[in-house]
Order: sequence, then structure tokens, then C-alpha cells
Amino acid sequence: MNFPSSTAARLEDSSSLAGPATVGGLPSAQVWIGRCLSGLLILFLLADGLVKLVPIPAVSETLSQLGYPTTVGFERGLGVLMLLCTLLYAVPQTEALGAVLLTGYLGGAIASQLRIGNPVFSHLLFGVYLGVAAWAGLWLRSRKVRALLAG
Repeated sequence: MNFPSSTAARLEDSSSLAGPATVGGLPSAQVWIGRCLSGLLILFLLADGLVKLVPIPAVSETLSQLGYPTTVGFERGLGVLMLLCTLLYAVPQTEALGAVLLTGYLGGAIASQLRIGNPVFSHLLFGVYLGVAAWAGLWLRSRKVRALLAG
């Protein structure tokens, strides 16, 4: 059977589609795991940032225990900072900058927990867990971040 040359070329190229599915050169399943991990982290951090915008006694009590001012302005400032870092992390064009800023923010939280002697695995390392999730999500879903980290 004679096919027009463009149809024959498409049929020959379709054999290469049988390989593993990829997104941007990375395996599709890996990218989706990274997206899900990042998505869950983003939802958690958005909730954390939004809670700090509304004067809630639990936020004031926690800041007081950590030795920080309990003013509404300070709480809202932390909330806005968290939301800004999270939004930068969520946008593909600024995801690496967002991850760096989140790492710094979480480092401050870790230092605060360490300073007052809170339990290691539940309080102190919680910021580490979030930071690892942020970078793991990026590593799994972004070829640009892999190239940046590989040097």
C-alpha cells in the first residue's frame, strides 16, 4: 500500500512512542511524584502562612514560647513572608529561588526550636522534613533544578 510521504514518516516515528513516557526529559511517573510532593508541601505552607494572618491565640502562644514578640504585626509579617516564599516556590520560573528562601525560613524555625530545647524529632527536625520535601519535590519534577544542583 502506498502512503503519502508525510503519512509514512508519521508511521515510522510512531514506533518511538512505545518507550517510557517522559515529561521534559524526565520519566513521567517521577515528575508526577514530584508534583504531588510539592503540591502537598505548598498546601501545608499556604495554610501555615494564612493562619498567621489572622490573630489566633495558638499562634501568639507559640511565638511567646519561642521568645518572639506576640504582636499582630509580627505574626502577619511572618505569614506574609511564608506566603511569598511559598508562591515563589509554586511558580515554575521562580521555583529554585522559592526553595532557597523556604530553606532559609525553615532554618530560622529550626534555630528557634533548638534555642529553647524542644524535642528533636517532633519539633526541631520538622523544618528539616519540610525542607527535604521541598528539594525532593523539585529534584523529581524539574530538569532545570537538577542541572543547577549538578553544577
